[in-house]
Amino acid sequence: MKKYLSMKKRVMLGLSMMAMLTVTVAPLRAEEEKPTGDFTTAVLNKYVWRGYELNRNSIVIQPSMTIGYKGFAANFWGNDDTKAYDPGTTGYNGTWNETDLTLSYSKTVGPVNIGGGYIYYSLAPLNISAPDRQDSQELFGTIALNTLLSPTLTIYKEIDHYRNWYFLLGISHAIEFNKMMSLKLAASAGYLLSTDVSTYPKFDSNALATTDKFSNFHDGTVSASLPIKVSNYITITPTASFIFPLSGDAKNEIKGTGLAGTVTPAERDNSFVVGGVLASFTF
Repeated sequence: MKKYLSMKKRVMLGLSMMAMLTVTVAPLRAEEEKPTGDFTTAVLNKYVWRGYELNRNSIVIQPSMTIGYKGFAANFWGNDDTKAYDPGTTGYNGTWNETDLTLSYSKTVGPVNIGGGYIYYSLAPLNISAPDRQDSQELFGTIALNTLLSPTLTIYKEIDHYRNWYFLLGISHAIEFNKMMSLKLAASAGYLLSTDVSTYPKFDSNALATTDKFSNFHDGTVSASLPIKVSNYITITPTASFIFPLSGDAKNEIKGTGLAGTVTPAERDNSFVVGGVLASFTF
């Protein structure tokens, strides 16, 4: 099992490296195109990733830091579960259980934005008594149209331990009230194509794994957020999302892989409401 303390040390080291990088690129501000930075912390009631429930009855804190320059970007993201659900105990401990590194490049060509990149997921157990989780690596490519609803298609390919393809189609629209406030609406749909039955099997109607691979529409999300620009650099954003399965297969799988809210897998949750607030500093 990975040590939580060492995980935190790795995160702090990564943040320190990014801070040094920020100092290093500061002299480049004199050039025509300046480096950009975004430091965001989200406080949410739940962590749900691609439809999967990764915490229960606790608050999660998710810091993120992005440095970009001339289309290139590096992002560190983490998840701190303040009260990690453990069905085997009555007292729950907080744990930092995920750190992600994303390297990407994007370019706009006329009305089209294209890009791609690499993601490394450093994964720790979801709670003290949970089994260790293998780290994951993904390659991804994305294409977006700068038109009505900004349709965006992103294709992810896992290349490490959880072999699958994941296709995500999203749309979004912003309504600007004034220079300080706007309403952002978004929706997305994901399709999961498993290439490894041991990590992404199909589940039956009792939410139990079968010997078939999962291949079907997976999770949908509708969300609304209200960015409030406090200053030129600081934005506060209340946000809310509803996440739900897009097929019967997905409903069974999400229940079967969810945290044990009940002894019977078929009685577990399969849709979730996620809400909270984000605080961002950008330059």
